[in-house]
Amino acid sequence: MSSFKIVTDSTADLPVDYLRENDITEFFLPATIKGETYRTQDELPLEKFYSFMRAGEPTKTSQVNPEEAKEGFVKLIESGCKEILYIAFSSGLSGTYNSGRIAADELKETYPDVKIIVIDTKAASLGEGLLIYYAVELRKEGKTIDETAKWVEDHKLNLVHIFTVDDLNHLYRGGRVSRSAAFIGTVLSIKPILHVDDEGHLIPIGKSRGRKKSLLELVDYMGEHMGSFKDQNKVFFISHGDCLDDAKFVRDEVASRYGIKNCVINTIGYTIGAHAGPGTVALFFLGDER
Repeated sequence: MSSFKIVTDSTADLPVDYLRENDITEFFLPATIKGETYRTQDELPLEKFYSFMRAGEPTKTSQVNPEEAKEGFVKLIESGCKEILYIAFSSGLSGTYNSGRIAADELKETYPDVKIIVIDTKAASLGEGLLIYYAVELRKEGKTIDETAKWVEDHKLNLVHIFTVDDLNHLYRGGRVSRSAAFIGTVLSIKPILHVDDEGHLIPIGKSRGRKKSLLELVDYMGEHMGSFKDQNKVFFISHGDCLDDAKFVRDEVASRYGIKNCVINTIGYTIGAHAGPGTVALFFLGDER
């Protein structure tokens, strides 16, 4: 097995067990709520985090800064790592990727025999996580760090993100919809459909009337956008904002329609959850284009 280290961010929303089993290091993006700052789910379980959000508590999130990224890399290097592949959160949503790039550049002189590759995934949540999954599989196959990095770079814009939210007010606070759109949408039970574009930004692309219809539209979108990757989608990922039953509904619809049985479901963490809110359901898979 190839021995390079894979690093990512807590924004990838991957299950803790998966990270441990595959020796993946996370850089944590903290959240501040009710005057307290939290970095991991051990400090603030996601159920409690979402209960605060439902109660209307304002939430602030922060990026990884260059010094934090540098400290993280140095810790790995001093433990014996000579090759590090950092698969980072979208630069369209955070400065975390740039912090990692700056840190890697600064360490070249001090550690000339260490290779650090930093990739801007233009992805978020389990979209970022699915790219990491494929990187892990390539590492298991014995691919080198350069071969793995090339695959991720070549395919990151094939990683389709499609999601819906239950409460437009969170998107309004994040500047994604206007105040009037949030008000009218809430009154009329309009649920927006959004995706992550090639620049890694959250973009509204449609809307549905009612919760169930919005969830079914995610599955419809998958059928319309897998394209030439249809047979390559042996696994798909779903993340959710504390609404597991809705995530399972989407999983079962995908399995029924497209015959893909392998699915990873996990709760959305602090960073994405703070902007999308409780009730978010996101579906991730490979397609010809985003």
